[in-house]
Amino acid sequence: MSVWQGCSPSEGHTPGQPPDVLEARLFHRLLVLGNAPARWPPGVVPIPVVLMIAGVGLLWWLHTGAIAPSVWSVLSLLAFVAADGLVLLSLPRLRISFGPVAPQWYLLSAARVAVGCIFALVIPWVGATAAWIGVVAINTIALFALLRGALWEPVRVGVSEVTLHLHNPTTGGALLRLLHISDIHIERLGRREALMLQFIRELHPDLILLTGDYVNLSCVDDPVSHAHARQFLDALCAEAAALSPAPALYAVLGSPPVDRNSAPLFDGLPIRLLRNEVALATPRPGCPLALIGLDCTHDIDRDAVQLRQLAATIAPGIPRILLYHSPELMPLASRLGIELYLCGHTHGGQIRLPLYGALVTSSSLGKRYEMGLYREDATHLYVSRGIGFEGLCAPRVRFLCPPEIILWRLYCPPSTAGEPL
Repeated sequence: MSVWQGCSPSEGHTPGQPPDVLEARLFHRLLVLGNAPARWPPGVVPIPVVLMIAGVGLLWWLHTGAIAPSVWSVLSLLAFVAADGLVLLSLPRLRISFGPVAPQWYLLSAARVAVGCIFALVIPWVGATAAWIGVVAINTIALFALLRGALWEPVRVGVSEVTLHLHNPTTGGALLRLLHISDIHIERLGRREALMLQFIRELHPDLILLTGDYVNLSCVDDPVSHAHARQFLDALCAEAAALSPAPALYAVLGSPPVDRNSAPLFDGLPIRLLRNEVALATPRPGCPLALIGLDCTHDIDRDAVQLRQLAATIAPGIPRILLYHSPELMPLASRLGIELYLCGHTHGGQIRLPLYGALVTSSSLGKRYEMGLYREDATHLYVSRGIGFEGLCAPRVRFLCPPEIILWRLYCPPSTAGEPL
């Protein structure tokens, strides 16, 4: 497998099976379409980019009638796309990302070519020199954004701390420390995974909850990625077992295109994989929690039926925590009065703009729940920014959206002590 291709190319879809709800959405279809260069021979990959840039040079020549501005526009764009390629090729060596380089490089190159075309069109009004300065300025800003988003921000894994009282705070109650981890999206073991294991040792949680997407979408059928994901889960369990008392671990699966073959990762591990079931966790004596774990199909009507049925089985007075990969069940969860809902899926957008936020969330609810803490009635929802990256042709970049794990300081009501499920 060449450096241009990364892990074994995959579209996260089982051949011969109809696409699921998420695969039918436009965003996923665009990711699949843009991933085509991952299958091209390495020697072919640069040719279309060079031809696109040559087309920009021709456009400049048509608008200026001079060779020099055309040459400068071509040389500038060649320099920027070469810099992009070097940044992307450095990511595996820096243990930041191991995804296919070619599709990401094409996406970045297309954006730079678009800038060159736009400024060519304004030459009649601003002149060739000003247009060339505009091309260089915009592309330089984009290069610095890429350097930040690809090399710096993805390894700035943070711990977001949230305190929640599941009862009247004046009545006392036990303090529980819950650690929420989502969207690990392992391609190969790298720096983020090492940081997470370090946090387990430092934070000493009472309970560890995982909310899906364990491998990258580009690596769904890559056995090496699955082996590395299993190694991470093994190490996570070992770190948890070394604590005293050792925290219990629970997990749910993520989006079907990503986690369709991830369930075997948990075989033989002390992590309880919840698949449309309720588990009673007692991280501290006298403080039971009802964990509702749902498979996420992104078929909201279907998953809502499962949630109603499971919620109805829980005895009154026991705090309920919903583990579901996506925030798309929040309207129903709030109507059911579920106290805490933990999810991920959106990555916080992964790329965010000031004053606007997430560009894309891959959620049917759009930007309604894009990241962080939300409250509707008695229900608290936390949408994790996750740890890893979107796959296929999406750039392995985080901009204004660093990875996170969430430490909950949860105060349980003393009145639930000893309640059975």
